[in-house]
Amino acid sequence: MRPPGRPTVAALLALLLVGLLAGCSGLLPLPLPRSSPGAGTTPASSSPAPSGVNPTPPDGRPLEPVPAVLPQGIVDPPAGSGVARYTAQRLAWNPCTQRVECATVAAPLDWSAPDGRALTLVMGRIKATASPRLGTLFINPGGPGGSGLNLLAGFPTQGLEHYDLASWDPRGVGRSTPVRCGTDAQLDALFSLDVSPDDAQESSRLNSAVEDFGRTCLAGSGVLLEHIATADTVRDLDLLRGLVGDARLSYLGFSYGTQIGAQYADTFPEHTGAMVLDGAVDLGDDSDVNQLQGFERALGHFGSWCAAQRCGLGDDRPAVLASIKDLLTRLDAQPLPGSGGRELTQQLGLSGVLTPLYDGTDGWPRLAEALQQARRGQGAGLLALADAGNERSRDGRYGSIATAFPAIRCLDSQDVSVADADRTATKLVAKAPVLGPFAGADVFCPLWPVAPTAKVRTLHRVGDRPVVVVGTTGDPATPYEYAVDMARQLDSAVLVTHEGEGHTAYGSSACVRRLVQAYFDDGTVPAKGARCGSG
Repeated sequence: MRPPGRPTVAALLALLLVGLLAGCSGLLPLPLPRSSPGAGTTPASSSPAPSGVNPTPPDGRPLEPVPAVLPQGIVDPPAGSGVARYTAQRLAWNPCTQRVECATVAAPLDWSAPDGRALTLVMGRIKATASPRLGTLFINPGGPGGSGLNLLAGFPTQGLEHYDLASWDPRGVGRSTPVRCGTDAQLDALFSLDVSPDDAQESSRLNSAVEDFGRTCLAGSGVLLEHIATADTVRDLDLLRGLVGDARLSYLGFSYGTQIGAQYADTFPEHTGAMVLDGAVDLGDDSDVNQLQGFERALGHFGSWCAAQRCGLGDDRPAVLASIKDLLTRLDAQPLPGSGGRELTQQLGLSGVLTPLYDGTDGWPRLAEALQQARRGQGAGLLALADAGNERSRDGRYGSIATAFPAIRCLDSQDVSVADADRTATKLVAKAPVLGPFAGADVFCPLWPVAPTAKVRTLHRVGDRPVVVVGTTGDPATPYEYAVDMARQLDSAVLVTHEGEGHTAYGSSACVRRLVQAYFDDGTVPAKGARCGSG
């Protein structure tokens, strides 16, 4: 069973690691919901608004004036006043895919000014099929920028039949009010850039391209870019919880979805019910293990397997890794021919190597085959893997994650300079000697045209039900150490260890699924020190 949300998550960190960026098809247009004074069991909180902080940027970061652009989905607020005008909405459900029905919800563009403009959120649900119904279980695929509607359309309901399963496209994503940036052709050019420049001229070219892309986002998205932080999404989620009539949130979050869940539990402990966080992210940026080291570790596991399988890339693990490093080095000056007249550049080659690592051992044969093709001078295999990771379709169109990811990530980020990013990149070469030389400095957020909000660094959740945190020992994108840190940081959290490869555990481990489903169904909390294999 493929982990839910993995195709979405795979579009993220390959982009993040190369330093640039790390539509729900078939849905019917839906009307805005009607207002009703009785909707919702527990109203959304009116705590202070999360975004809108504009610190002075270091290193002369090019802050731009925010144009008065109202992207698609920005609307007038519902009738009424204050936050109450939003909590009084009544959900109108309509069919949107074969098994999912959807509703459109209005939320404040700026939670600190609820009488101003609104944006639209589209949420979906699969109704419970077993009695008694236990409420609504919200699921988030990660990202930032992953489409919850896409996840829900293929999500396995077995073991969760007592719940309405619900998800949503967060603000900035997909069918909700989306971030708009440039064209698909511009994204193609962006993803082909050299992100590990060898000289000042290449560095200048990279920085200029990143700045230009940020300006296209500003021109297409305007004020939305100031109001898509995770803290805004947490407020939206509490609104959705109230509108479905649940006094407490039941939640299953994958990857970046664990950050949404953790911040929700910290912000709204009185509204937090059963919560599972699978593939925990690094909440504080202070873990001993960097994300790139997680990928390096996973690539090493692939190298051992590849050598044992006599895959033709080397006789032992060091030889396989040396072969991959040599290929990526050569791509800098000599891109390989791909498909459709495109070339496999160094950045796309790196993305192609990273993407199948999300699938653990299931992805290893595909990676080996693509690397063998590249050794023969053909780049189509790695290019196809890179396209899958970047959510690029065969007709050249990109999913919304390509633009939502940097916009959300940079608003959430710490305000660092290009010089800081360069120093971090230098350290990574020593920590990840195979991948580090090609990842380059993450200059995207230092050059983003909108100032970041203050990032939450320490969370404490006080509640009467433990949060379950799941970590996978061979997870490339969210190393296991992140789960250990999150479980330690959240009060009363219980850590479940999945001994296996790949990103997230729910979809690949029947043992993890049993523990999670029992926790949601009857409140059975996994035992301290619980461990699961991949079977």
